[in-house]
Amino acid sequence: MSADPIRILILGNGAMGTMFCELLGSRYAPELWYREMEDAEPAALERLAADRDLILFALPAQPHGALAARLQPVMAERSVCLSIAKGVDEKGRTPVEIFTQTLGPDRHWGLIYGPMIARDLRAGKAGFGVLAGNSERARSMVEVFADTPLYLDTGDDLIGAAWSVVLKNVYVPLLGAADALELGDNLRGFFIFEAVHELEAITTDRGGRPATARGPAGMGDLITSATSQSSHHRTIGAELAFGRSDKISAGGEYIRSEGVHTARRVREHELVQRGRYPLFDLACDFLTGPMDLKTALNDYFKHRFSPRAAVR
Repeated sequence: MSADPIRILILGNGAMGTMFCELLGSRYAPELWYREMEDAEPAALERLAADRDLILFALPAQPHGALAARLQPVMAERSVCLSIAKGVDEKGRTPVEIFTQTLGPDRHWGLIYGPMIARDLRAGKAGFGVLAGNSERARSMVEVFADTPLYLDTGDDLIGAAWSVVLKNVYVPLLGAADALELGDNLRGFFIFEAVHELEAITTDRGGRPATARGPAGMGDLITSATSQSSHHRTIGAELAFGRSDKISAGGEYIRSEGVHTARRVREHELVQRGRYPLFDLACDFLTGPMDLKTALNDYFKHRFSPRAAVR
């Protein structure tokens, strides 16, 4: 990586975008872009993106395509786009598919996924993840985080990382619901190991590596989101368990409920075959409900632990 100062642009002023500004601020003085800036300056994105080394997409997947299309003609050849989005857009595309189709293979891009709750990182506590990049240049951006409490491995399984973290958000609300209904610690443990087992299989089906589902983007983020009191996805499950869905938004450009949105797009676009992954089916049905979860769980257990299903 060049000895010149790294020039960084962060897209999105939500909890993660502002956290990354603080995390990198003392060393790199990153600039922040957010959509409200367009009211005063319609081409603010293009102006800020010119000659940047790193452009970090700290916003949901839905606007990625439109933003990447605007960035493509103005970015420098060395520019790297990294996304932390853990959902799909309205077409059911992960950030990997969006960047592949919009930026292409000749641009440098990748993902950062793993247990990195914004509140912990703001407090100086450790976060962990994998930076999966499509090129050595993209993976070299791991150096930007070298003197921060965010510890990153590098990898090249972008498909596996994307699908692990996207589908994780479908499982987590189910765990949040089980805890809210006080269904027991044993059930939480079962849900976690069963979800990881299915994540490995689905990730492989989508073209990724099963080991990626056991890494930071899959199991690491799943356990963190399922047990953290500050996890939005866990809270969604608790709300749905008690029939409260009025505050859960699954539409719009800046989607608040990525798990709900993902479940709907997975079913709409038939991205995961129904019937092959029973816990995933249960989680999707719960998110797109309504559902009596206790009754549905009893039915699930009868099928999951029938003599034929128990042999794996």
